[in-house]
Order: sequence, then structure tokens, then C-alpha cells
Amino acid sequence: MIPRPRSATSLARLASGWAAGGFGFLVVMLGGWWFTLAVGVIVHLGLLEFFRMARFKGIRPASRTTLVAVQLLLVTTQAAAGSGWFVPDVASEVAAAVLPASGAVICGWLLLQPTTGTIADIAASIFGLFYLGFLPSHWIKLRDLADPALAPSLANATLPGTSWPWTSGLALTLLACFLIVATDLGAYAIGRRWGRHPLSPISPGKTVEGALGGIASALLVGAVGGVWLGWHWGALVGGLLGAVVSVFALVGDLTESMMKRDAGLKDSGDAIPGHGGILDRIDSYLFVPAVVYSVVTLVYPLVERLS
Repeated sequence: MIPRPRSATSLARLASGWAAGGFGFLVVMLGGWWFTLAVGVIVHLGLLEFFRMARFKGIRPASRTTLVAVQLLLVTTQAAAGSGWFVPDVASEVAAAVLPASGAVICGWLLLQPTTGTIADIAASIFGLFYLGFLPSHWIKLRDLADPALAPSLANATLPGTSWPWTSGLALTLLACFLIVATDLGAYAIGRRWGRHPLSPISPGKTVEGALGGIASALLVGAVGGVWLGWHWGALVGGLLGAVVSVFALVGDLTESMMKRDAGLKDSGDAIPGHGGILDRIDSYLFVPAVVYSVVTLVYPLVERLS
């Protein structure tokens, strides 16, 4: 049986949680380079925490090279959307070349060190590029979507009481975030009240009941979101998207817990009062954008053709 602590949430945790949520909502609304800048700062801090965990295991990643490569990937991803600063087609080609080129540069850097790099050094560096570069870059791709067919009911619509236009990218990014929040809240509420069966030894506080509660909550929010966006079979497709997002948010959470456990750390850092490190707060947000982007750009068009 899983013990259910009843300790009150600290004021610092509540305040920092609301502040982080408000900041996230603001930058999502702004979009464009402001959003890219915010993602860049967050993943930079997250990478520093990831490399800190790696060093606790005696690994010596190519930290600076990877940090630069990640920022280059984010910038070229945004530029590929067509901001007027760069030629989109050229920026898109550059963005596609960042990953393979960065892998080669990372290996070259480790070769030139006084102590030659190891397999673990290479793996940690390239995984950091994937985990906190390639995956988060899909938030930028998702936010930059502009095809009105992806949110038919919001075409030519504005936010209530404002002249701020809805775009499919804005709506889908907000929906993805709400699905993650629904997963967290549902898992917490159900797990705290009815959790009995441990989900994984990696994270002893999580239960099977909590995980199912998170999936159910995201499924419900996704069904509402699908109808709101005006999708064909909106409740069904949105509900399925919610369930998939919930599973990948849980995978992200457990992946970070696995790394912390291996490094012998309770938290990835102490950047956020009451919450721990940056990675402790964004772990659920890392795998999700690639999944949502793939579903709405590859799977949903197939649903449209069958409708």
C-alpha cells in the first residue's frame, strides 16, 4: 500500500507554481521569437541540470558544444517558420542539418580533450541534444502552425474581448499544455485519494490508480478540446489525443526520475522554490510536443480524408 501524505502545500511552492504558469501562458500567447527565447532559456537551464546529473556519475559530456547546438536548433526552427529575418526554406534546411552536424562536432570535441571521451560521454552529450533540444523544438513548430484546417472553428476568430487573433498553433499549444496540467492534477487527486498499487519503483509516490486518473482527466479535456477546435469526430479524436499525451507526459516524468535516481539526487536542482530544479518542472513537457505535432500534422489529416 502507498502511504498518502497529508502535508499542506507550502506557500513558496504555490507562489512559484502560479508564477511559472503565468509566465508560460504569457509567452505562449506572444509566440514568435518571444516564445523561442523563453524556450531557449528554459532548456539552457535544464541542460545545465542534466549535465550536472551526468557529472555525478563520472561522465564528462561536451557541455558547451551541446549548449550552443541546442540554441542553434531552436533559432533555426523558428526561422524556418518565416519571420522575415531569414529565408524559410534555407532556415529549414539548416535546422534539419543541426542534429547530424552537432553529433559530429560533439564527437570531434571529445576527441580533442586531454582525456579522450568515452561512450558514456558521447551518449550523454547527444542525448542532451535530443532530450533538451530536438524534443523541445517541437513546441516552436507546434506554436508556429498556421493552417486554419487544424482548428476550423477558430478560423477568423479572436480571443474573447480582444482583437488578438486565434491561430491553429496558439490553440493547439494551449491545448497541449492543458492536457499536461489535466494529467498532473488528475493523477494527484486520484492517486492521493485512492492510490494503492505502486506504479514503478523509480517513483515510489506514483500509483497505478493515479496514472489512470491522469489519463482519464486528459481524455476528458482532450474530448472537449477536439469539439472546441471543430475537428471531425472531435470528441473521439481529441479524447484519444488526450490519452496519448497523458501517457507520454508520464513517460517524461518517469524518465527524469530514473535519471535522478541513477545520479543519487532527490531533485535536479533548486532553481524553483518548493519545486526543485527546472527539469523537475518541465519533465512532463519534453516528449509531448513532438507527439502532438505528429498527431495534428500526420494523423488528423488522415481522419479528415476519411470523414
